[in-house]
Amino acid sequence: MAPSFDWWEKETHKGTPVVVKLQNPNNWSIDELEGPTDDDFLQNGGVPMAADNKRRNKNAKQLTWVLLLKAHKAAGCLTSIASAIFGLTAAVRRRIASGRTDNDAAAGGGAHGRTVKSRFYSCIKAFLWLSVLLLGFEVAAYYKGWHFGAPDLHLQYLYTLTNSPLSVKDVFGSLYSRWVLIRVEYLAPPLQFLANACILLFLIQSVDRLVLCLGCFWVKFKKIKPVPKQGAVDLESGDGGGFFPMVLVQIPMCNEKEVYQQSIASVCNLEWPKGKLLIQVLDDSDDPTTQLLIKEEVHKWQREDANIVYRHRVIREGYKAGNLKSAMNCSYVRDYEFVAIFDADFQPNPDFLKRTVPHFKDNEELGLVQARWSFVNKDENLLTRLQHINLAFHFEVEQQVNGIFLDFFGFNGTAGVWRIKALEDSGGWLERTTVEDMDIAVRAHLNGWKFVFLNDVECQCELPESYEAYRKQQHRWHSGPMQLFRLCLPDIIRSKISIWKKTNMIFLFFLLRKLILPFYSFTLFCIILPMTMFIPEATLPSWVVCYIPATMSFLNILPAPKSFPFIVPYLLFENTMSVTKFNAMISGLFQLGSAYEWVVTKKSGRSSEGDLISLVEKEPTHQRGVSVPDLEEMQEEIRQQEQKARKKKHNRIYTKELALAFLLLTAAARSLLSAQGIHFYFLLFQGVSFLLVGLDLIGEQVA
Repeated sequence: MAPSFDWWEKETHKGTPVVVKLQNPNNWSIDELEGPTDDDFLQNGGVPMAADNKRRNKNAKQLTWVLLLKAHKAAGCLTSIASAIFGLTAAVRRRIASGRTDNDAAAGGGAHGRTVKSRFYSCIKAFLWLSVLLLGFEVAAYYKGWHFGAPDLHLQYLYTLTNSPLSVKDVFGSLYSRWVLIRVEYLAPPLQFLANACILLFLIQSVDRLVLCLGCFWVKFKKIKPVPKQGAVDLESGDGGGFFPMVLVQIPMCNEKEVYQQSIASVCNLEWPKGKLLIQVLDDSDDPTTQLLIKEEVHKWQREDANIVYRHRVIREGYKAGNLKSAMNCSYVRDYEFVAIFDADFQPNPDFLKRTVPHFKDNEELGLVQARWSFVNKDENLLTRLQHINLAFHFEVEQQVNGIFLDFFGFNGTAGVWRIKALEDSGGWLERTTVEDMDIAVRAHLNGWKFVFLNDVECQCELPESYEAYRKQQHRWHSGPMQLFRLCLPDIIRSKISIWKKTNMIFLFFLLRKLILPFYSFTLFCIILPMTMFIPEATLPSWVVCYIPATMSFLNILPAPKSFPFIVPYLLFENTMSVTKFNAMISGLFQLGSAYEWVVTKKSGRSSEGDLISLVEKEPTHQRGVSVPDLEEMQEEIRQQEQKARKKKHNRIYTKELALAFLLLTAAARSLLSAQGIHFYFLLFQGVSFLLVGLDLIGEQVA
């Protein structure tokens, strides 16, 4: 009869031998050997042999080694994390010590603009100190046993708690109970009403974004694209089909010595009959050295037989709009039918005019043909990657859908061709806002002109690489539309366009996408959400905090699928930028001092560096419109670029972003007391995002 034994005795004796290979404390491996079989435990009446006892002792020693090695590795990881934290803290301390605040940057502006900015910052700072005070109050109450969540706050219960003879009558308990009653009766209802209003606006804007995405999907599915009418240019043949109207090309620039060469060279190489093309370099630079460099570049191309002229205004008024308006007043402009506009950092392909101008033939209602932007530095840093996501959606979805279904969109200010008659009928360039491109587009649409957007025609340009430059650009882009809305609203109402187009322009183009979007982004996620942590009787659902924003971010990132790994930083950064956009929107809407602030976006000239290196490496060839580079000149230019790269840079401290960072982190700490998981993580990561931006740890530093 087979010997009997209990199953737990069998399991007690079984083991899995391993071999630990140790080269150094940070490089080790474990090899598992074949374990003992059941027969090994059935010998001698179920008693293991001596070899099994030795194996078990060896296994125990090996397991001890494994545990010790894992503990050593964990200690090494903790040491590395600690050193990394200390290093980051030291870097932050150095940046703060050497940095300049955004208040210092505004010192050169008007006194009224500085006052407006300081008031906005003072409001945020007051809110921050109040939240810190409330956090201390709530923590003290928590440790005294006041564990309230939103569902537990009932007025009857609170009245009983505060008025009962058995309740605690200490001073702190009395104060906190009164504070809770004030929250329930007076603070929570208006806060919940404001939260519900913002949620409604959020849902409306999300539906608008979803409709735009569906429209883009329909365009892709049906392969809809604007094509020239019959009899226009055959782009495949390249012969132009005999349609070569007179085209004026304008390059407005102002102190942009990093990029002027590439834009002038690209425009001078456009494939168009020389006698029907005139290039105007509209230089508004106030730096004499930059003026001389640009003028010499124009003279160089004139010697190469390019039809190009240099213009410099003595009285520099109206910024870019004033520059373009002055150029259009030249007597020879009346000989031209179309005008193409390129900013100083834009590099059109040689066939740009051949792919855009043919759309005007036999289409007398067409006033504008807009091309898409592409970016030479979209992968330069995290900031440029996030900008690329936004602009890819703008062109791929917004501009394309509005152009196909509405024949209207906002002119992007560059990389577009205008019918000069449309400009004249609409009143020409006006200096009344900082968004002269949107201004002329709105007035042209009100006069019945149609627009075409070409998603397959791209024009290379640069993205701002520093947060300082991007911030100023976004301020101008979000204050200008509100200025324009105040000025154009009566004209829109009185215009003869259809009711549907009026509704689209007022409620969708201006209110929803230019006013409501920055308003609810800042108010809902940077003000109301932290307040609900300290007034938990007013709540924000989890789907508002997490699921809807994540879905919208996913839709935004679809036109740039390679950027999908950056979806979380994109969501956080968009909320971080809401403080700048909200401030700009308020400034433009109420005509505050900073609404008319115009700063030329700083260019890095990285595309110029690439062109320079390629020209040095290649053997120069004589082509029409291409000058032969001088090797010594090129080497000198390279040395200058290297010196510029070695120039000492500094960071800037952004006080509003830092104040909001600490406000959100304080609210995150308060949310821990209520065990609100999603809200805590959102506030934590959003606060860290504000902190990184406030310390200028995103993008390039300012030279």
